[in-house]
This record gives sequence, structure tokens and C-alpha cells, in this order.
Amino acid sequence: MNDRAHTWVLILAAGAGTRLRSLTTTAGGVSVPKQFCSLYGGLSLLEEAIQRALQVAPSERVCSVVAPEHSQWWKPALRQLQERNIIVQPENRGTAHGILLPLMRIFARDADANVLVLPSDHYMRDETAFAQWLRAAAGLAVTAPDAVYLLGIDPDEPDTELGYIVPQTRGEYGVSHVSKFVEKPTMPQVHALRRQGALWNTFIVAASIRSFIMLFAKRLAETVNDMLTVSVADPSESGSAVGLDRLYRQLPSLDFSRDVLEGQEAMLRVLTVPNCGWTDLGTPRRVAQTLQQWPEDSRTSHRPGAGGDPSNLSLSAQYLRAISSDSGYDHYAKH
Repeated sequence: MNDRAHTWVLILAAGAGTRLRSLTTTAGGVSVPKQFCSLYGGLSLLEEAIQRALQVAPSERVCSVVAPEHSQWWKPALRQLQERNIIVQPENRGTAHGILLPLMRIFARDADANVLVLPSDHYMRDETAFAQWLRAAAGLAVTAPDAVYLLGIDPDEPDTELGYIVPQTRGEYGVSHVSKFVEKPTMPQVHALRRQGALWNTFIVAASIRSFIMLFAKRLAETVNDMLTVSVADPSESGSAVGLDRLYRQLPSLDFSRDVLEGQEAMLRVLTVPNCGWTDLGTPRRVAQTLQQWPEDSRTSHRPGAGGDPSNLSLSAQYLRAISSDSGYDHYAKH
């Protein structure tokens, strides 16, 4: 990477994880958002995302967006981040605003920033290999700052819960312009997209801060200006907080992929990367598949920083408990 001094990582950790509640609800009835759960015990998915981020940028330039109602979980999980790098959004207004707000906060501090956006609900079997591609994506934001780069992976099955990227050209691995981007297509669309050589969208995105702003401004120009106004103010001042709260009350709920990326293919590039055991743990089916494919001993033996807080809710323990009292593996493999 040519300019690590302006490389930032933004971790998305404000979601409620509603699709996974059948696995993330404790025996006492408490629903723990998935990013604060672990796969096998120990480090939470959010803590693993932080370890991933630190492979790309130093801790002082790693940020996370969170929800106020989740503070009991994110305060201990984010203890290694600077307080000003923890951006609390007043309300959930969809992933578009969940990304835009922290981007504006970063822009107010570093107008030359290059940002890698990371979800906090992913699992990579080979973290070391995947880290190389994360650094490559961040490097593209530095060396070719006029585009927005998506990480794409060859799909190994049809899945309507993910986004699909059709590259204009397909090499083994590398960068291509994007001819089509489709978020959560129907099954017939999925089959058609796969015939066109479509890749899964990992929801990992890298770009210069200015390209990110341009991407949003083409759809949400007024909101970008409003977000910037409240972001340049001192966040410790009550007036800034009031202004942000007032702004959020007026915002519609918008999805980043569907409402920002779709239709803006001219600005998009896709970096095709090998799978490395990547999966999105967004649904019970995905969790079940991951647990079936990579048993605990093969996973924990190579994880950096293995350990973590043993009190983190374990998705594997929840899954085993569920299938022992539910309709078996098939229930989770299909939903």
C-alpha cells in the first residue's frame, strides 16, 4: 500500500441481526445481536472483525458504527478503539445511512482518507490469505481513487440472500469494471446472473473518501450535506447531538446496496478474490453450513488471538441446543 497514513477501516456493527434471532436468543429470552456472539466461544464476530481491520490500518484509524441500545455489548468489545472512533447512530435508518454517517465523521477528520468498509458478521476460514486481499482493496483506493471497489467471490451455490456483481471481464483474479449489480435477486434471476459469470458481493467496499461521497451524493445529495454539517461540529457538544438526532428522525430507511450501489455501475469496480472460506453469517442456514463444513478443532487451531470473553454467546452451542429440540439440521439448513 502506498499511503497507509490515510488508510481507515470502518466496521459496521449497528445491525439488530433479526434474521438470526432463532439462534441468538438466550434461554432467558434476551436477543443478542449476532456481531456480539461468537461462532465457537471466545472472540465475538465483532472482535474478529477488529482483528481483520488491524491487518489493514492501525487502531487509531479503525472506526465502528454502533447502536445506542447495544452499548452493554459494544463497550467491552470495542475497548481497544479510541472513543472518538466509535460512532453511535441515533436510530437504525438502514445500511446506507449507517455507512454515510461514519464516513462523514472520517471526512471531517481526514479529507484525504481512503476507507475500507467491513461488515462484522463474516467468517473467513483462512484469515491470513483474506487479509492480503483486504490490503489489496485498500491499496486500490489509494492508487486508483476515482472508483469504488467491491470484493467479489465466485458463488458455490445459488443464494437469494446475497448481492451479485457481474464483471465486464473475467480473469482468474483481479479488477474489472462492473456491468451489473443486483441486490438479493429472485432465484430465476440468480440462475441467469450465474450464467453471466456473476460474483457474490461480500459487502466489503473500498474507496477514497471523496469517491464514497460522490457515490452517495448522486442519490442523497441533501442528506450528504446535512450529515457533513453535523459531523464537522464537535460531537461532544450537546448541540451536535441534538442536530444529529433531529436529522435522523427525518431520514427514511435506505439500503446501501439497493438504494446506493444499484444503478451506479459506472463508478463501481470489482476485485475478484479467492473464497478463502468466506461466508456471511447472516442467516441460520449460513451458520449451519459453516458449522458443518468447518468443525471447531479446524477453526480454533489457527485463529489469531483465540480466546476472548468466554461469556460471549456461542452460535455453535445455540445451534446444537436448537437442533436437539427442534426439527433437526434440515430446519436450519433451509432457512
